Amino acid sequence: AGDDYKIKVWNYKTHRCLFTLHGHLDYIRTVQFHDEHPWIVSASDDQTIRVWNWQSRTCVAVLTGHNHYVMCASFHPKEDLVVSASLDQTVRVWDIGALRKKSSSPADDIMRLTQMNTDLFGGIDAVVKYVLEGHDRGVNWASFHPTLPLIVSGADDRQVKLWRMNDTKAWEVDTLRGHMNNVSCVLFHAKQDIIVSNSEDKSIRVWDATKRTGIQTFRREHDRFWVLAAHPEMNLLAAGHDSGMIVFKLERERPAFAVSGDTVFYVKDRFLRFYEYSTQKEVQVAPIRRPGSVSLNQSPRTLSYSPTENAVLICSDVDGGSYELFIVPKDSAGRADYLQDAKKGSGGSAVFIARNRFAVLEKSSNQVLVKSLKNEIVKKSPLPIGTDVIYYAGTGNVLCRAEDRVAIFDLQQRLVLGELQASAVKYVIWSNDMESVALLSKHAVVIANKKLVHRCTLHETIRVKSGAWDENGVFIYSTLNHIKYCLPNGDSGIIKTLDVPIYITKVAGNTIAFLDRDGKNKIITVDASEYIFKLALLRKRYDHVMSMIKNSQLCGQAVISYLQQKGFPEVALHFVKDEKTRFNLALESGNIQIAVASAKELDDKDHWYRLGIEALRQGNVGIVEYAYQRTKNFDRLAFLYLLTGYLDKVGFMSKIAGQNNNLMGQFHNALYLGDAKKRVEILENAGQLPLAYVTAATHGLTEIADRLAGELGEDVPSLPEGKTRSLLIPPAPLTACGDWPLLRVMRGIFEGGLDATGRAEQEEDYDDAGGDWGDEDLEIVDASNVIENGDAGHADESETNEEDGDEEGGWDLEDLELPPEADTPKARGPERSALFVAPTPGMPVSQIWTQKSSLAGEHAAAGNFDTAMRLLSRQLGIKNFAPLKALFLDAHMGSHTFLRAFASAPVIPIAVEKGWSESASPNVRGPPALVFSFAQMDDKLKAAYKATTEGKFPEALRQFLNILYTIPLLVVDSRREVDEVKELIEIVREYVLGLRMEVKRKELKNDATRQQELAAYFTNCKLQKVHMRLVLTSAMGLCFKGGNYATAANFARMLLDNGPNEAQAKKARQVLQACGDRKDAHQLNYDFRNPFVVCGATFVPIYRGQKDVSCPYCASRFVPSVEGQLCSICELSVVGADASGLLCSPTQSR
Repeated sequence: AGDDYKIKVWNYKTHRCLFTLHGHLDYIRTVQFHDEHPWIVSASDDQTIRVWNWQSRTCVAVLTGHNHYVMCASFHPKEDLVVSASLDQTVRVWDIGALRKKSSSPADDIMRLTQMNTDLFGGIDAVVKYVLEGHDRGVNWASFHPTLPLIVSGADDRQVKLWRMNDTKAWEVDTLRGHMNNVSCVLFHAKQDIIVSNSEDKSIRVWDATKRTGIQTFRREHDRFWVLAAHPEMNLLAAGHDSGMIVFKLERERPAFAVSGDTVFYVKDRFLRFYEYSTQKEVQVAPIRRPGSVSLNQSPRTLSYSPTENAVLICSDVDGGSYELFIVPKDSAGRADYLQDAKKGSGGSAVFIARNRFAVLEKSSNQVLVKSLKNEIVKKSPLPIGTDVIYYAGTGNVLCRAEDRVAIFDLQQRLVLGELQASAVKYVIWSNDMESVALLSKHAVVIANKKLVHRCTLHETIRVKSGAWDENGVFIYSTLNHIKYCLPNGDSGIIKTLDVPIYITKVAGNTIAFLDRDGKNKIITVDASEYIFKLALLRKRYDHVMSMIKNSQLCGQAVISYLQQKGFPEVALHFVKDEKTRFNLALESGNIQIAVASAKELDDKDHWYRLGIEALRQGNVGIVEYAYQRTKNFDRLAFLYLLTGYLDKVGFMSKIAGQNNNLMGQFHNALYLGDAKKRVEILENAGQLPLAYVTAATHGLTEIADRLAGELGEDVPSLPEGKTRSLLIPPAPLTACGDWPLLRVMRGIFEGGLDATGRAEQEEDYDDAGGDWGDEDLEIVDASNVIENGDAGHADESETNEEDGDEEGGWDLEDLELPPEADTPKARGPERSALFVAPTPGMPVSQIWTQKSSLAGEHAAAGNFDTAMRLLSRQLGIKNFAPLKALFLDAHMGSHTFLRAFASAPVIPIAVEKGWSESASPNVRGPPALVFSFAQMDDKLKAAYKATTEGKFPEALRQFLNILYTIPLLVVDSRREVDEVKELIEIVREYVLGLRMEVKRKELKNDATRQQELAAYFTNCKLQKVHMRLVLTSAMGLCFKGGNYATAANFARMLLDNGPNEAQAKKARQVLQACGDRKDAHQLNYDFRNPFVVCGATFVPIYRGQKDVSCPYCASRFVPSVEGQLCSICELSVVGADASGLLCSPTQSR
């Protein structure tokens, strides 16, 4: 309803308006459905309340009496009453019993007559039963109690009033004061004796309906509250405010519990109770003292139990976090004097850690207090991480939860035993043997072992509520809507769908024990066969799997898909009856016999084609031939016969091609057979006389060639002269090829390969298994009989038999003359009875190289470029690998050699090891032989020096960069060489920086000042003396020409100090004499007195004390703004990246 005076009824699933109700003359304030009858009640500013029938879509009653806006109207949950609130400062209760009688079907004629008279003479359907006056200003809301004869109202006088009514009258019970502005809405809680109100003072207040006192207040900073709604069954409230809506609950509903063996201790209705699973006996142990402060959400949060001492620790949020310790005598359950034994204390959380010791978390000092059962402090242990909750983690240990991780802390040794990244863990559940732990957070389940080594993580879209381990090591957990399982490898699935959330306490076989939100112990039975089956597969307990296949009703696409995914298609075959699925699974598992049987049932061209491909892959020539016959793929069949050496069958294929008028097929078969005469005949019949003549003349068939020349007359084609002719004849097959030989291996357990003992033991169980399991109805095709039983062709058999009577069934399959069967050798004696065991393949040498190596050069040599790049990224911060591509390939190719094999076999790669000798053990593998060495770097450095001396700066820069690119792939043998490599990086870096500045200087022809600065910076690089003299001479000349005489004189003095030759010394003295005391004409950004380094990107000085960042590889320095960019010196690494450093020798890892 809205301000357009209309009431619209919507289908909330389809988001469509079903119909509109018209009748109100002003804004409509509230609408509500009746729980049982097809009614809607609405309140309007037209001072009326209307009741509508949404089935007939008519107004059935108009309730008049208010003399101001009606702000609210609602039905009673059970009785025929309506309560309304108005700005006329009254609350009215209306009796609509007559309306209910009118809407129900009359039982007899007298009742029907009475109803007709009421309609004709104006009977009243609704009357005012009570008028409640007491508010001083307009009333905004009124609502009934769900079960008691109570009404609560809220008004603009900032008061909430409680009213009671009986059959004859209603009166005010009490007034609740506290709101600072108009009360917008007020209602009773569905399950608790609580009144909830909200107001324009931006607050929601919770009141105790029994004591009529305020319990708690919730505030928003900028939003006024306007409306409230309570869920009829769940502990949920909704509140609307200026910015939207919030849904919340007043108290947590999870009961605190702890399981020990056959017993669960838990808290319900302010009592500590225990429940025995075996006897289903529930005992009320002792009452729990109510907290002194009246507040919500003070119920116990956790419970810890010590079975040996029969002691219980209960933790709650009372007083900012506290615990109560109960020692439960075996014979005093439920006695009142038990309260005297309860010991209290403050602490964030408390758990038992030993028989008579418990640990309490003291958040303020981040330490654990170990206490005795007398509540006396025995020991204090500071915690290694900032902890907000502790959990039990075995005797003497606690599991500490931080914001983003958990850690197991040994209180005795004060050591961290394990740590795991897991954010916002709420619950910790240990397995019975304490070998595994489940960490539950809001939307995730993390499984780890007892040392917090991560096993798997499951993410859920809805909240995870509880969990428990079953006896098989499977974790069973519940969400808001489901019970699920988690296998040790992380596979999960749904066991059961839930109507309401539950809190699992124990799992035993197919039974799950749990507590509901009312604190009641219940048990449900589930079907655990799915996860038990998957667990047996995971643990390779194939005897259990086989038993479940035979005796269970496991089926469905989910199980089949799981078996396929986990690499057990042969197991999935047992569940499948659909022939298409059986065919696909048979191909995947390599079971060619079942695939043939399914292909026969399907008899589809595509399936026969796929079967032929798989049979060809397995070398099963008979099945390939059969598949090609069924699809009439005569071209492939002829080529198969050619490859296998059955030339007689190729000839028969030529006859079939002739019957089908397939000239191309005939010609191909003639080519395969090398039958030149047949090719000439085919060409002649096709009308290709010139080609027929050329073929005959080339192959020496002179008679036919002469005859064809006569027919061609003047159009006889000329043959090329001066070339050696060779006949187009295929090589003759030395032997016919059959199916590939197979190793005799043990059949898998799922293919019937149980040993004699196992078969004897399970014979009784398995004999009763019916054909639905796919054992008896498998059509196993023997490859040796396929061709004999196959229909020869789908070529026209009758015509073929008439044409050639010696051929059997359309195929040239005469009986073979074989020796008698008795002469066939058979395996005799124990030495021949053993099955062949295939040798285990060894590990490739390239894999051995990388197995324990952290050297990028060895990984590149092995061809593991990805891992090499990851290592370089981690060690040197390298991001740009483009310059290293050629070096990677060189390293790989240089550490391998390649041998040619047979003509049809691939080339054989052989890894080349460093320091190999014939006397070396074959089981000990050396490192790869690398193409790069430190000696090579020395030679390259000399060549770069030479290019620098000759002034070939681009060439010198290229050579220095090549050294920088090669060094990451170097491998040296000693620590001394490692230091030399690092020294080489520093040398090359200085030259690359200086040469880049020199190249840049030469580009700046119109900026004399910048040229002088770059020349001056070049003199700051650490260079060889011969190069330093050249650089100083250049800088001196530039500054002198530019009028900066003082700087030029300084460079002249530096040049004289570096041992110049005669010409350089003479020039320097002349400059000094010319400069005298003259000053610089231009200001340069250069101060030789203040130590500095040059930024490799901007080429500006970074003076001592200024902030800078560096390249993790070449250690070039940069201004802070360059951080995160690619280093402009080495062009490989990211400036400022975290890196562990250069690793180029196995001695660095020892």
